Amino acid sequence: MKRFIEGEDRLQGSLLPECLDDYIGQDNPVRVVDAFVEELDLQALGFTGVEPAQTGRPSYRPAVLLKIYIYGYLNRIQSSRRLERECQRNIELMWLIGRLAPDFKTIADFRRDNGKGIRNSCRQFVLICRRLKLLASGVAVDGSKFKAVNNRDRNFTPHKLEQRVHQVEESIERYLEALDTADRTQPVDLELKRARLQDKLSSLRQQMKQLRQIGTQLRQQPDEQLSMTDSDARSMATRVGAAPEWWATTCRWLPIPRIT
Repeated sequence: MKRFIEGEDRLQGSLLPECLDDYIGQDNPVRVVDAFVEELDLQALGFTGVEPAQTGRPSYRPAVLLKIYIYGYLNRIQSSRRLERECQRNIELMWLIGRLAPDFKTIADFRRDNGKGIRNSCRQFVLICRRLKLLASGVAVDGSKFKAVNNRDRNFTPHKLEQRVHQVEESIERYLEALDTADRTQPVDLELKRARLQDKLSSLRQQMKQLRQIGTQLRQQPDEQLSMTDSDARSMATRVGAAPEWWATTCRWLPIPRIT
């Protein structure tokens, strides 16, 4: 006697066909999606193709494609090709759209032609779910990286501040040596050169004073990063497998709908 739970034989036939609805629980979120879309006035929301053409090949109902996009929105499936695959293997989507299997181009064209309507319907869906207290609270980080107004010279970390201080100290040392050399060689334009070097030296000392102030502010930051232009900007690596290139970028915090 085998002590394992065995699956059914793939070639075993059934006396009565199985019902797809039996696989979807009564509390499954796709039932909410189905009921919501069926009650929408798609034409008023800005969808095209609500009235079928009298000639040509029959098209998919806009409500069917909208259900696919709302399901993808709730489950974080954004690619049209991935939505196409899910329609062919995901039993929830099979139930939701009646085992239809539109190709990725049909799904993508629907999004392109009905962007306004999709946004309006998704907005209404989230508001209704929120009123019914169906959404779990949660926050996720959008991983998009983009070059911000704040450049890397205006963004500080302890390591970057230490490097900057070291650079300024080296520059001060070079100018002091240049002043000493000017005193010993006594060129014709000594006074002009000496005044120019003194101005640069004064500027560097002013930078050192500013860097000390930045260091004080930096120690007060919880994540040890300080942006002088945008307080929310942070340094992030934007390339993988190459020499690191750091840009001051921002992260957008977006609520992710999730039905409980």
